[in-house]
Amino acid sequence: MSVTNLLAHALSTGTYLQRPYSKMLPYQMAENLATATRAAMNRPPLTTIIQDVAVMTLAEAHCDMAAFDRRDLFKVLLVTEGANELHYATRSYHIDRPALVFTNKLVPYSWEPVESSGEQKGFLCAFTEDFLQSAMRGVSLMESVLYRVDGNPVYFLDEAQLRYLTDTFLRMRQEYDTDYPHKFDLIRNQLSIMIHEATRMQPASSQHIAPVNAAERVTALFLTLLDVQFPVTTQIHQPILKNAQEYADRLAIHVNSLNRSVKEITGKSTTTHIAERLVGEAKVLLLHTDWSVGDIADSLGFEYATYFTNFFKKHVGITPLAFRNAG
Repeated sequence: MSVTNLLAHALSTGTYLQRPYSKMLPYQMAENLATATRAAMNRPPLTTIIQDVAVMTLAEAHCDMAAFDRRDLFKVLLVTEGANELHYATRSYHIDRPALVFTNKLVPYSWEPVESSGEQKGFLCAFTEDFLQSAMRGVSLMESVLYRVDGNPVYFLDEAQLRYLTDTFLRMRQEYDTDYPHKFDLIRNQLSIMIHEATRMQPASSQHIAPVNAAERVTALFLTLLDVQFPVTTQIHQPILKNAQEYADRLAIHVNSLNRSVKEITGKSTTTHIAERLVGEAKVLLLHTDWSVGDIADSLGFEYATYFTNFFKKHVGITPLAFRNAG
């Protein structure tokens, strides 16, 4: 069977990357997905698996979701079958027909499967901004209408668009497996063309649910700023923001406004969100690295290991070493 036929077969039988948090609210993030999947699959972090780009069917993405949950990548997804709710920042999109989906590494998002709809099928391309930068002619990918934090991530397709984009992804996927020395140039060109095609679709009938008010915007910005600091990939001391005032200063808003908005939209305090994110990342590092407690404290921005130990014990009930030994 040819590579193209194999890919076509994978497309016809593929399954979509689905997160286990099927009942998540729009503002929630799959903070612990990397923990669960990395533990189950015993895979190293994404940065050790791919450098700049990867192209795969959604069936393959489902098998490797521990890697592709990493938030240091931009993603383009071609959904050909199935139905899901995409919760993207503070907005929700019902995807029940062929669509092209763009996700920004700075925006928290989650997928909620629609019951009895069958699994989604299609393709995924994940890439770094550096990979595509040479094709952007000096324009930052973050400035693209497709990847703006407040932009529209979903573009529904007609039959001609679906056929064209499916062929494009098949070519990219086939090229990705070759030994051709300039294959990444070809993939970059195809990806750039795809982004231009999607830009021409503006404005798209995304039918996003629920208009965004001021509190939702503030909450989305806070969650984005919180999420972009993780996952931690180095033992070097990191300037991670650890309290509401630091986030308010970075967002140029009053801390009372931040706290009020986050509490109104999520039902949790700003401090709770920050603590849960830090504890979740600490657990990942304790269970899935050989870093010392001091190294982990440095990587999470704690000035002293004792500060980290006290923080962890306050929220978990046991010391970091006890947690590691129990795991």
